[in-house]
Amino acid sequence: QIQLVESGGDSVQAGGSLRLSCVASGYKNSAYWMGWFRQAEGKEREGVAAIRPGGSVTVYADSVKGRFTISRDNDKKTVYLQMNSLEPGDTAMYYCTSDAQPVPWTAAGSWDYWGQGAQVTVAS
Repeated sequence: QIQLVESGGDSVQAGGSLRLSCVASGYKNSAYWMGWFRQAEGKEREGVAAIRPGGSVTVYADSVKGRFTISRDNDKKTVYLQMNSLEPGDTAMYYCTSDAQPVPWTAAGSWDYWGQGAQVTVAS
């Protein structure tokens, strides 16, 4: 059984930084994409970033390019989301997700497994 567990959510001031972590369990190898989505209150879940199995390819939503960085450590079965220059508009529940081949990566329906979420709140 695949399980994803996020950590690192917190409340910060605008301009601050946070790093989210997500540990995956249940996989026999590292041949799966990992990603981050977020959902603000009253809004649809949106793709934030994703990283392919080997870590050589990363993709980002336009709204976070240049501010967020996704990375993974396959030995630790962990994916990270480093978030810098945070803005109030980044306030949301952030979800870790994984799938063998999510196409398109921006669609929540393309991903099989989800974590429980980590709340990020950015105060102005």
